[in-house]
Amino acid sequence: MPRERGEPPAVRIYTVCDESRYLIVRNVPALGCGDELAKLFGSYGDIEECKPMDAEDCDPFTDVYWIKFSQVRNARFAKRKLDESIFLGNHLKVSYAPQFESFMDVKEKLEGRRKEVLGRMRSTGGRTEGSKAQVSNNPKSFERSCHQWLDPAPSIKYTKGAQFSHVSDTPLSHVSSNKEYFSSPSMNETVRLVREKLDKIQSRSETIETASASKRTKVVDLVLEYML
Repeated sequence: MPRERGEPPAVRIYTVCDESRYLIVRNVPALGCGDELAKLFGSYGDIEECKPMDAEDCDPFTDVYWIKFSQVRNARFAKRKLDESIFLGNHLKVSYAPQFESFMDVKEKLEGRRKEVLGRMRSTGGRTEGSKAQVSNNPKSFERSCHQWLDPAPSIKYTKGAQFSHVSDTPLSHVSSNKEYFSSPSMNETVRLVREKLDKIQSRSETIETASASKRTKVVDLVLEYML
């Protein structure tokens, strides 16, 4: 079904079987501009042949061209760049034409894709081995960086003038809950209850902090064990 003018193109994923070094270009102005079209597509790779397809159905005042590239990757690049591009006032419609491939074309295409995949796997494997070797050569540095990544950020103090400075954690002085601050017994009882609740909250936070520290240590040990 033809796409309406101005309608955004649909997204499609092509496999190695769909791709081809043969392209069909539609909606080319019927102005005898085959040489200009070949020059345009030739800027993306070597072209072996470019000819009009007179028997192909097309819109009035337009032509359809058949283009054969030397390499599949060049045809892929040209299609990605020139599909829906403007050529002499018309939007080109570029599509793959794997139906024109011969047995040798398919064999070369699959062999080329196999080499590309192997090359990418080797490059990825080399980067992984390099990172593992770097960790094994300097495990203490890696452990220190892991601790810095897992530890919470230091506290920040805001000062006047939009300046920030790091402050160290200073111990807070503990005030006894048995001391009477008010003459009224009810007020002193309220202070005592508040102190008890604060002590419970503080002990609970210390327990959570101890558990999180042990978890961070376990995570670092697991990471080091995996990388080494």
